[in-house]
Amino acid sequence: MKKSQILGMAAVTFMVSCTQKDKNPEINPKTDPMAIQAPIDSTSANNMEASHSAENSLDWYGTYEAVVPCADCPGIKTVLTLNKDKTFTISEEYLERKSKSEDKGTFEWDATGSVVTLHGKSAKYKYKVGENKITQLDLSGQPIDGPNKDLYVFKKK
Repeated sequence: MKKSQILGMAAVTFMVSCTQKDKNPEINPKTDPMAIQAPIDSTSANNMEASHSAENSLDWYGTYEAVVPCADCPGIKTVLTLNKDKTFTISEEYLERKSKSEDKGTFEWDATGSVVTLHGKSAKYKYKVGENKITQLDLSGQPIDGPNKDLYVFKKK
């Protein structure tokens, strides 16, 4: 008898524990004043996007490398270092030539916080900053298109 009582109580306990209790009843926005939220206007949405940019959300500083296309050589090995103090160094080595150039200077972020523009003696490049990579843009700040576009993606070392 004791076994059947214990089994019966265990079954009842199990059934009670398995019944779903509504701990979070559905909120009715018509009757619950706390459920009503103001819509997000476009200014607020833009401010939220701007608050999460490459400039303030990524570890963008560091050294990046790529071999970019060259019209009359196998490529230009380019090494770019972006520093936290908004300075840079860049070296460009023309492969299969004895030609190498180096430049340094400062850079600035665009208004969106996603593109940097170099200001060196000769380097005036623009780069879109991503997670562990930067992508060289054309002089007007547009993505470089064409079959070699992937060669303009610099990987972080």
